[in-house]
Amino acid sequence: MAGKRKSRPRVLLILCCLLLGSALIRGVEVVGPAIAAVSDKADEAPTKPTAGNPEEDALLAALLERDAVLKDREQKLEERLAMLDIAEAELAAMIDALDAAEARLAATIALSETASSDDIALLTRVYQQMKPKDAAAVFEQMTPEFAAGFLGAMKPDSAAAVLSGLSPEKAYAISVLLAGRNAKAPKE
Repeated sequence: MAGKRKSRPRVLLILCCLLLGSALIRGVEVVGPAIAAVSDKADEAPTKPTAGNPEEDALLAALLERDAVLKDREQKLEERLAMLDIAEAELAAMIDALDAAEARLAATIALSETASSDDIALLTRVYQQMKPKDAAAVFEQMTPEFAAGFLGAMKPDSAAAVLSGLSPEKAYAISVLLAGRNAKAPKE
């Protein structure tokens, strides 16, 4: 008998839960269509003022006008955003083209600098291989700045032989330039 008494509270609890669940389901069935009807009426806002209170009609007309203005503004903003997206894509393409052109220019400059330094190195070797007397005659015609560039790149013994063949004024001017080339370089 003790087993039957323990099962009765469980049975009652289960029955209560079932009844409550049934009530909830019925409540949802009734409330759902009512909520849908109210939201449908809210979506179907009147487009013209109704014959009623003039203040309400004026307010409704103002709201409808404001709604039209906002929709127009929203459409214009969407058009602007679309144009901005197009402009942004074009700008990205232009930047890519500019980067490619910059890379080509850098390669051309590097090639030009290499070719220029190769030419100077070749001329320096030519002047080193010339007889010092002949090279001195050529250096006598150069500006001191130009001559100092070549003499600075030459081997010291070749440069000394060319300098000894120059006039004292020209040799002094070139020597001053050679000595001062690195005077402005940082010490540290």
